[in-house]
Amino acid sequence: MAFPEDPLGLRAEMLIDGAWTDFTADVYTRTPITHQRGIRNEGTAADPAAVPMTINNRDGKYSPRNPMSPFYGRIGRNTRVRLSLPGATSYLQLDGTPTGYASTPDTAALDLTKDIDLRWEGEADWYAPGAQMLIGKWGAAGQRSYHMRLQDGLLIFHGTTDGSVGGIPQTALPKGLPRRAAVRVALVGGTTCRWYWAASLDGPWTQFAELALTNPFPNGVFVGTAPLLIAPSQADAVATRPPVAGRIYRAEVRGASGVVVAAPNFTAQPAGTTSFTDSAGRPWTLSGTAVIRDRVDRFIGEISEWPQKWEPSGADAWVPVQAAGILRRLGQGTKALQSSLRRRIPSYGPMAYWPMEEGEAATQAYSPIATANPMLLTGVRWAADSSLPSSGPLPILDGKDGAPATLSATFRNTSTTSWPAWSVQFMYRLDKGPTTRRTFLRIVTTGTVRDWYIQTGADGSNIIGRNSDGDTIVSQGLATGPDLFGKWVRVHFSLVQEGSLARFTITWSDINGSAGQFNTTFTGVTGRPTAVTSPPDGYTTDLNGLALGHISVWASDTTAAYDSAINAWLGETAGARMSRLAGEEKLPLMLTGQAGDTDPVGYQDMAPVLDLIKTAAASDGGLLTEDQTALRLLYRPRATLYSQTPGLVLDYAQGQIAAPLEPVDDDSGIRNDVTVTREGGSATRVVLGSGPLSVQDPPAGVGVYDDAITLSLATDEQTGPRAYWELYLGTWDEPRYPAVTVNLHRHPELIPAVLALREGDVLRLKGMPKWVAPDDVDLMVMGLKETLLPRKWTITFDCVPAGPWRVGVLDDALLGRVDTDGSQLASAVTATETTLPVKVTAGPVWKYESPFQIRAGGEVMTVTGITGATSPQTFTVIRSVNGITKPQPAGTDVRLATPATVAL
Repeated sequence: MAFPEDPLGLRAEMLIDGAWTDFTADVYTRTPITHQRGIRNEGTAADPAAVPMTINNRDGKYSPRNPMSPFYGRIGRNTRVRLSLPGATSYLQLDGTPTGYASTPDTAALDLTKDIDLRWEGEADWYAPGAQMLIGKWGAAGQRSYHMRLQDGLLIFHGTTDGSVGGIPQTALPKGLPRRAAVRVALVGGTTCRWYWAASLDGPWTQFAELALTNPFPNGVFVGTAPLLIAPSQADAVATRPPVAGRIYRAEVRGASGVVVAAPNFTAQPAGTTSFTDSAGRPWTLSGTAVIRDRVDRFIGEISEWPQKWEPSGADAWVPVQAAGILRRLGQGTKALQSSLRRRIPSYGPMAYWPMEEGEAATQAYSPIATANPMLLTGVRWAADSSLPSSGPLPILDGKDGAPATLSATFRNTSTTSWPAWSVQFMYRLDKGPTTRRTFLRIVTTGTVRDWYIQTGADGSNIIGRNSDGDTIVSQGLATGPDLFGKWVRVHFSLVQEGSLARFTITWSDINGSAGQFNTTFTGVTGRPTAVTSPPDGYTTDLNGLALGHISVWASDTTAAYDSAINAWLGETAGARMSRLAGEEKLPLMLTGQAGDTDPVGYQDMAPVLDLIKTAAASDGGLLTEDQTALRLLYRPRATLYSQTPGLVLDYAQGQIAAPLEPVDDDSGIRNDVTVTREGGSATRVVLGSGPLSVQDPPAGVGVYDDAITLSLATDEQTGPRAYWELYLGTWDEPRYPAVTVNLHRHPELIPAVLALREGDVLRLKGMPKWVAPDDVDLMVMGLKETLLPRKWTITFDCVPAGPWRVGVLDDALLGRVDTDGSQLASAVTATETTLPVKVTAGPVWKYESPFQIRAGGEVMTVTGITGATSPQTFTVIRSVNGITKPQPAGTDVRLATPATVAL
């Protein structure tokens, strides 16, 4: 049986020659199609999403090496595949290529000048680095009027005054935008810009910024002939701004007095529509890869192998494939990334560069720059110093009497003219200065100064410059101090022509940014550097122990190449590291929150890129999974997991939860003795000393359950809060519901909410049997497994308790209260009494400002008043809010039903 008979509307497609090709009719259902994704079986890391399928191959169509197959040469390893179901609405799908867009021709109504209101509703990677154009009249240079775009977490309005240049008002996006949202920028009178967001174009709109402009459009925005596009793009010498990749539902352009001049509504168009007219009378046409769809993607992955199976009789042939998410392929890579400096410096275009990260048996240092010859060194111990976190092991000078260490590096340059500016930069470490100032780098040039000698000593530094005759024309002693020794230092020596004078500047800076500088001028020309070497006679033995590396030569006075990377990106946020690595390695990754809301992380190691991303994710404590709607990684920052509104509510009493539902009270997640260690740093240990899940022996506790976690953190101070957070998670006293199953073919009313649910979202179980759970049960979805057959659709969610993620929210009626330090009933009460005598055993007395809920002996009550300024106090309550009715004895613990917890 194949899926054409499937009333659920499941569709299977392969990406062949850039187009999605439907092969649903060839998918056998003699084995169910199962889709698994996320963190499953209570693990700690996401497994690759997986979909095994059996494909009918009786005609040989799915044999990649069959010359008679219509797919010959077009399918094979890592052919992309997607599974989708019918959705509730249509949308415009853009893939981010400049040729894929929806457009309407220019008309007078679109030629707005001082009142421009741009509105866009869709799904986007809101906080991604780089530009994402959303909507605008934006053509080639000279024909650019206005547009709205996302860029590096900003929402930008860009208007020109002459078709090319103009004003760019911008502001940061609000935190925590949902996956689908509407954004809006309004230019008012050409002098004020306002920014808004909403759940949809229907509003209500929330204004989050306003800026009074300093007359950037005195004559209004330029009126050009470019069409209005969703989404435009730009790629020229000025900037590269690609169109947004994602789903667009609706958009609007309004002019003065809110008059709508364009209003494409893609939700009103049938799937496959290529042209239509909007409510404002604008004709729209789709181009290139732009397409209107009405499907919800459940899985996008790759088929890595095509095993061929058949019956000897020839009656049947099939291909049992397993499609997998991008984690599978990325996880195959074992190549460690190069060091931070080795990766970054060449990307800035040096004239020559020698990392000097060779192995112990090396005889020369190679250069990744083609014009640089290998660096020759003698009298060194290769790979002897590993203390620079941004580098691989570097050589140390180890010259012997009669055979001093030497260094010589030249590079080829066909230029015969003097460079207006140049610089030489390098890293070094010397534990103590020699008593006599010694040269630790000599720079050979074609300028007035042919040889520059950079010297160091215990009593200061020298800069010496000699001409072609060997005469000294620059001699500058510098009163540098002991802070240059015993740590890694970057030297930046530059020469800049200033008329008939040349200015040299030398800057010393350590890897944490502390710097000192000196500069002065002399009469002459800069020339251009041709070599870096040791002194002519080699290094003296009193420089033995000098570690040296990452020597670079530049045709400018640049500093950016070493910045940030010099300390291996210590202190950048986890989100920023993931985004940067993804950009550098062309790895698809999306953050569902702002990078700035993630924790600072430690040094970037030399490891495979996926390992580095996982390390950053673990250090922040969020969820690294895969996107269902695109072949990319998805990182959900820890901050986005706090205090969520449930995305799916399941009513047990209405039969919406399928059997088996088996809550478990066990010790699998208990961690009551936690040590968190910073990689290369110190540690913090925290222990729960009392309570039902403490380290006390039963019955006072449960005994010791210890855990040791090592994380890449920026500072030692981070280990304390993280240790307490891990202890809090590990001692949350609540049953586990590891699996929650829903039969969607029996409860289609749940389908929209289920399709919108993602890993990290919260689902709520209500109407539970009172003996199992007297209150609603909130669970966090970590993964899922769904089984799809004709007329049957079952989904099982892998869950953990969501309770510990319910943290305090300022001024919130439910989560804005701090719990008591200790309170109990001063005397017994019956099952129906509505006044409670409450004694405070620790901390301040209770205060009443508005109704709130407490819990005593498993019963939830609503407090409607408190009398008494000292303990004991009298609470007026509404009993049995959660259906529990029973007498309460004296000494019963009294707590907030939903106490505020401080987030990490």
